[in-house]
Amino acid sequence: MQKTDVHIGQWIEAGFNLYKNNFTTLVLAALIALVLSTVSIGILAGPMIAGLIIMTLQLLRKEVPKPEAGRVFSGFSFFLDSFLFTVIWGIAIMIGSLVLGWFPIIGQLLSLFFIYVAQAFLMFGLYLIVDRRMGFWPASQESIQTVKTNFWPFFGLAAIASIVGSIGALAFGIGIVLTFPIQICILAVAYQEVFGNARPSSTPDATSEESF
Repeated sequence: MQKTDVHIGQWIEAGFNLYKNNFTTLVLAALIALVLSTVSIGILAGPMIAGLIIMTLQLLRKEVPKPEAGRVFSGFSFFLDSFLFTVIWGIAIMIGSLVLGWFPIIGQLLSLFFIYVAQAFLMFGLYLIVDRRMGFWPASQESIQTVKTNFWPFFGLAAIASIVGSIGALAFGIGIVLTFPIQICILAVAYQEVFGNARPSSTPDATSEESF
């Protein structure tokens, strides 16, 4: 696979601008996503994030009509694959970080590095699921193969986006509704630049959902 160019500064700036220009819509959608993910004990986290991604891609592409916060529920059209993606990889990352954390002296650093590496490799997975309507596993493989072509710049982008997106968690968790959409926006810009217009990100028919 050909090496993919990464423009960290440009993509972060474009992501912040996308967030700023659609602040109210994205924050309201993130609030809905956080509430439903919390009350469902994480079961709905995948579909909710998928819905945020769909909205963000539509805003980035200036699709008409402009999506409103309620469009976050469109992620349910990809329920199975988004659920598998978040749960399976979430468990795998958690186990890997816990194992590495047991190493003396450098365990915590190894654990943190492992988490960021995994996030970098999987950064485009959910975007591919909702935009190309790929199944959980093919989307994961496509993301990994793409990031491998230019790993360290992609790693830097994913780490910065993740840090920015999780800053809100420090404010008793509720601040995540303000910062997590920034991460989604930055990665949406990166996805658009790397993969281009794959398929319309509008809600598909239920029959079009692919399963793992």
